[in-house]
Amino acid sequence: MAISEKYLEDVFRSLDIILSERQLSQFITYYKLLIEWNEKINLTAITEYEDVCVKHFLDSGSIVKLFSSYKDASDFFKDKTMIDVGTGAGFPGICLKILFPELKLTLMDSLDKRIKFLNEVIKELSLEKIETVHARVEEFAKKSEFREQFDFATARAVASLPVLSEYCIPFVKLGGEFIAYKSEKADEEVSLSQNAFSVLGGKLKKNVSFVLPGTDYKRAIIVVKKETNTPSGYPRKAGTPVKKPL
Repeated sequence: MAISEKYLEDVFRSLDIILSERQLSQFITYYKLLIEWNEKINLTAITEYEDVCVKHFLDSGSIVKLFSSYKDASDFFKDKTMIDVGTGAGFPGICLKILFPELKLTLMDSLDKRIKFLNEVIKELSLEKIETVHARVEEFAKKSEFREQFDFATARAVASLPVLSEYCIPFVKLGGEFIAYKSEKADEEVSLSQNAFSVLGGKLKKNVSFVLPGTDYKRAIIVVKKETNTPSGYPRKAGTPVKKPL
């Protein structure tokens, strides 16, 4: 399908989000850059315009399901700090930054090529209050300037929830939240993550399940509130969280 502003508008309208002209332009430029760079480095296996709009853009924006409206979500995220851990090609981070321009965002990824792509996106979309960091989470989360410094940490990754929790919760300040995008097996993952939440200082706050509008994709957004400080030994060294989940 050719690039269509109307299609993108309709996709977001399914979440009761009305995109401004600037936001429409930013998403379309983002799509063009994604496809252009995907020919040089592996960013996504999903490349068709309609598929990217739904499976990446809309899915990233589905965080509004935690709120009564897009406006409430915008008010909530205004001037808050968030780190997107293992952001990859910028999902959900870049999408959230377009939707919530006042969000102060840090994009972290372990692959320098992806960071170069993200920096190009930031420049071309004229995004502000956003930074990229090239680092491995196991090292980065131990740095005092980043550890327990964010209102929110998020991840939309394929790792299991206990593993993602170990990567993300150490970044969250007391009273802040870890927000995880998960698929239809979310309930099972939540039950397997209770020990991880407890060890890392978190407690389950919300588990919102839904079908992504216009599709049959079952999704869930899980919110874990940070109640106590994460012990200094977490996250453990590279490879350990995956081999021996909490």
